[in-house]
Amino acid sequence: MLCFSAQAQRGVRIGYIDTEYILENVPEYQEATAQLESKVQKWKTEIDSRLSVIAQKRKDLSNEKALLTKELIEEREEDIYFEEKEILDYQQKRFGPNGDLMIQKKQLMQPIQDQIFAAVQDMASSRKYDFIFDKSADVVMLYSAKQFDLSEQILRSITRASKRRQVKSKAERKEAEKEELVPEINYELEERQKVLEEKKAKRASAIEEARQKKLAAREAKVKEAAARRQKILDDRAKAKQEKIDAQNKKTETNTDNQESTVDGKVVEGKEAGTEEAPKTREQLIEENRQKKLADRAARKKELEDRKKKILEERQKAIEERQKAKDSINNN
Repeated sequence: MLCFSAQAQRGVRIGYIDTEYILENVPEYQEATAQLESKVQKWKTEIDSRLSVIAQKRKDLSNEKALLTKELIEEREEDIYFEEKEILDYQQKRFGPNGDLMIQKKQLMQPIQDQIFAAVQDMASSRKYDFIFDKSADVVMLYSAKQFDLSEQILRSITRASKRRQVKSKAERKEAEKEELVPEINYELEERQKVLEEKKAKRASAIEEARQKKLAAREAKVKEAAARRQKILDDRAKAKQEKIDAQNKKTETNTDNQESTVDGKVVEGKEAGTEEAPKTREQLIEENRQKKLADRAARKKELEDRKKKILEERQKAIEERQKAKDSINNN
């Protein structure tokens, strides 16, 4: 009862600190934050670069779809899908909830938070504070008088502790330089480190071997796809040339038959005794010319139709790719 009465007469001592203000004025924290930001920018640049490569591959595939088979298109789309999945996994590894960014932020904050906590404990114990709050935490402080702000005192305490550690480390280095130390050999530790290094080397060798196999398989697929594509193009060119040769041969044969019929004054295909008058040489030449013009117009129309179809297929592929891209952005 006497202790309680004395505390009631003394009154409750309350103070608060601003952790954000303290962190902004700790040089070690600012330097580490700048280094972390540099790493983050490097990671973002790498991810953007790899995503741009994927986008270019999708564009190239869309432009070449008219010349590729269905199997070749599916293979290239599968390769692009796996590469895109690798990039997304890498992005999750760096920026995910349990990624490198969150881990390094926690590692960066932990030592400073420990120093702040230790300084607050020392001050509360030495100056008999009953409560010390954190203004930057979830505690809602509608008003706080400046006279109860202990942030500057905590910051000075952390700075003094940091200077003492630096002086101590410098003194230890000087003492170590003066002394001639005889290194102690720990054979058990060396053996353990040797075993760990061997395991690490084997693991790295296995990973590299698996990576080389994967690259070799992918390269073999690319070569096989290129060979199939070249074979398809060669077959198309050969078939087209054969068709042209057959048309030219047929045209030459008809021309020779018509000319020989005109010279002999006998029209092939006409039965004896018909009353139809034989055609003159000029008429036959004109008919042959009209037929060539008609064949040429038909081939031109066929080429125009084929070109129109290819353009429609390319436009359709571009629209599908845009839809897929919009779906990925929405997700």
